[in-house]
Amino acid sequence: MYAKDNTKNLFKLANSIAENFVSKNLSNYQGLRNYDYGPKKRDNVSCLSPFITHRLILEQELIKRSLDFYPFAKIEKFIQEIYWRTYWKGWLELRPAVWEDFISERVEIYDETAYERAINGNTGIDCFDFWINELKEENYLHNHTRMWFASIWIFTLGLPWQLGAEFFMKYLLDGDAASNTLSWRWVAGIQTKGKHYIARSSNISKFSNGRFNPTGLIAHAEPLNEEKEYLKGPLNLTFNETKKYNTLVMFENDLWLEGRENFYESYENIFLILLTNVDRKIELDEKVLAFKKKALSDVQTYLDNSSLESSEKLQQLNSFDVVYPSVGENLDYLREVQKINNTDIKFITREEDIFCWEFSNKGFFNFKKNIPDILKKFSN
Repeated sequence: MYAKDNTKNLFKLANSIAENFVSKNLSNYQGLRNYDYGPKKRDNVSCLSPFITHRLILEQELIKRSLDFYPFAKIEKFIQEIYWRTYWKGWLELRPAVWEDFISERVEIYDETAYERAINGNTGIDCFDFWINELKEENYLHNHTRMWFASIWIFTLGLPWQLGAEFFMKYLLDGDAASNTLSWRWVAGIQTKGKHYIARSSNISKFSNGRFNPTGLIAHAEPLNEEKEYLKGPLNLTFNETKKYNTLVMFENDLWLEGRENFYESYENIFLILLTNVDRKIELDEKVLAFKKKALSDVQTYLDNSSLESSEKLQQLNSFDVVYPSVGENLDYLREVQKINNTDIKFITREEDIFCWEFSNKGFFNFKKNIPDILKKFSN
């Protein structure tokens, strides 16, 4: 998809895709969103997740634009889907040990032969092998397909969910520590205890528009068990847009500039940091890294006081402000820098995030019932 063309300004591309989808295809989203027609026909979904993940477009901005065209009741499902990503982030912020354990548990013993067959698209399950190649080529999969894929990986192929989540993180342009990790846990039946997802041939056939009709899928399986309980902790963050130091650090997670132009311009230096695979626990595909680098480069064109820097730059700083990157690889790296160098770090956060994450203490139903209040608060 977008990883193949690094010539367009990604902010402008996100804006163009959003305008086109909202004005032409959003009205049909609720009825068609679950269909995967293949990589050549994606107009039934927005395909904005890579841009939202990096905040090349802000969630609230996309929702506002959508509500300018349609009443809430008409596009409620689309708004909920946008907020699933927000909800997952908040849920993980309140339980960061889930991410920490996922990172450490990827090295568990597994059937290496089955794993190699899976990641090379040699399982003999036509749809799964197609999706493996699509993921590697396009760096994207339809959301419904991700559920089928994860279910086949876990229950039919018998592979650890952690390795599947790692595989997705490596190749997806919209790979996100929260939504990716927790979605895989949900399919496995450990995110919502006892509630797992079984991919069925009839469902795949229907919603792939007859492109696939796989055989040999496990039709019945027990959800996975997890002995450890992850209790909700406090959200150790507050809304902050007050400058403490003259240097600001930005990773690729949150690049939305609108509304913060003057604030960002007040810094003496803004360092745009992209972790290489040497710095990461999960190695990323080169096209994914290129997309992230392009996003940061586009930020640089708007901020004269910014520069692209390697991660080593952070080792040279005694103190700095940083746009909060959320639980994941970037935050892990920051914590290591802080620990080794005793660096003083001040987080810059968004009011929308702090407000929404407080509703992530339970399941999505609890979050969903608060969406009208969220929209009311941030409607201007």
